[in-house]
Amino acid sequence: MKKHIQFEKPLNVNFRRELMVLVVPIALQNLVSAMVISADVFMLGMISQSAMSAVSLAGQITFALTLFYMGLSTGAGILTAQYWGKKDLKTIQRVLSISCMFSFCISVFFFLLSISYPGMLMRIFTDDDELIHYGARFLQLNSFSYLAMGISQMYLSVIRSMESAKLSAWISSACLVMNIIFNSFCIFIFFPGKPELAITGVALATVCARFIELGCCIVHSVTRGSIRFQLPLRDGIQRELLKDFFKYTMPVQGNYIVWGGALTATAAIIGHVSADMVAANSISSVVKNLAIVLCGGIASGGSVLIGKYLGEGEIEKAKHAGNRMNVYALIFGTLAGCTILLVKPLVFLMVSLNATAQHYLDGMMYICAYYCIAKSMNSTTIAGIFTAGGDSKFGFWCDAIVMWGIILPLGYLCAFVWQVPPILLFAIISLDEIIKLPVALIRYRQYKWLNNITRNFAET
Repeated sequence: MKKHIQFEKPLNVNFRRELMVLVVPIALQNLVSAMVISADVFMLGMISQSAMSAVSLAGQITFALTLFYMGLSTGAGILTAQYWGKKDLKTIQRVLSISCMFSFCISVFFFLLSISYPGMLMRIFTDDDELIHYGARFLQLNSFSYLAMGISQMYLSVIRSMESAKLSAWISSACLVMNIIFNSFCIFIFFPGKPELAITGVALATVCARFIELGCCIVHSVTRGSIRFQLPLRDGIQRELLKDFFKYTMPVQGNYIVWGGALTATAAIIGHVSADMVAANSISSVVKNLAIVLCGGIASGGSVLIGKYLGEGEIEKAKHAGNRMNVYALIFGTLAGCTILLVKPLVFLMVSLNATAQHYLDGMMYICAYYCIAKSMNSTTIAGIFTAGGDSKFGFWCDAIVMWGIILPLGYLCAFVWQVPPILLFAIISLDEIIKLPVALIRYRQYKWLNNITRNFAET
């Protein structure tokens, strides 16, 4: 027993140290990603509720595209982390090329759709003419950022899975600062009190920031990076790796599409209930996403370490890491909920909402505080631990059943048939994480996620 305790203590200390080295930069990068659209919403909210709501709804298209990026980058991250455990840089280089190829193709599709049919896309989320007009303008201009974002997101994901999280965070942070500076000039100096021109400036600021981010990635890959931007090779090794990429990416991609598609559908339900509810939901979503960035860092950082341990063949070490991650997820999820309640008064001072929207926002903030605990736990187990070990199908089936089989039908009935009060409607469509939590914990205890998925490629 004494020997066991002596072994566990250094292991806990080493894992905690390794995890924090990854978690802090990844959490910072998650914060940056959340604040890119959040900055647009909050700043526009200072001059016009309609402009803020329109940009928030238009952001649902960017969110849908981001789901593809998340799926591809997660698949690339799974393979990268495990091959990083084997120090196989040549295979990691191939993984980057494959993920960039698919990401760019998807980006072009969303770019063409958004620039050609912005009004049609906005009508999916609202029937308010003013919101459609403002949102279509933002969406059309913002679509140019997609051409850069797909490539840079893949590169940042791969180097993050190679334990270069600090660099990834620095690049994203620098671009966020530039974006906020550009936004400030457009909203408060160039076009004060002119919502349509401010929206145009904010969209162009986002485009500039994304292309600068891509430029930083290219410069780093050429000058100091251990991997490069290259076209995919065509040989036997590439074909085998492509099979693995599809095998572990498609379930994750499907999971993100199912989950994100349901969130987009709930946004559409809210958008057709009340413009005031749209405004309140825009703010509550921003606050919630900012509050849980550290929880996302635990999931992402822990998945990198678990993937590395599994690639090294350290199964017991990976199991121990998973146990510790669940404890941290509970702690930081609780802290996130408390943070939302603490910043609530400040949020009301920062944005300009009418009395009805303020009432909705007040209730939504309390619901989000409880939501964060279950969200943190589920993100860590389903999106972090399970995917790191190649057990990515569980998340897809879990979200398909819970979101599309329970939450969306119930949300539709509550909104359009039973016509329940807006706060109750929001509480009902926020039940998904609570329902998934016990199922995810049971799956975790089965330890089917402890898999080494690497191959021994012989380069010729």
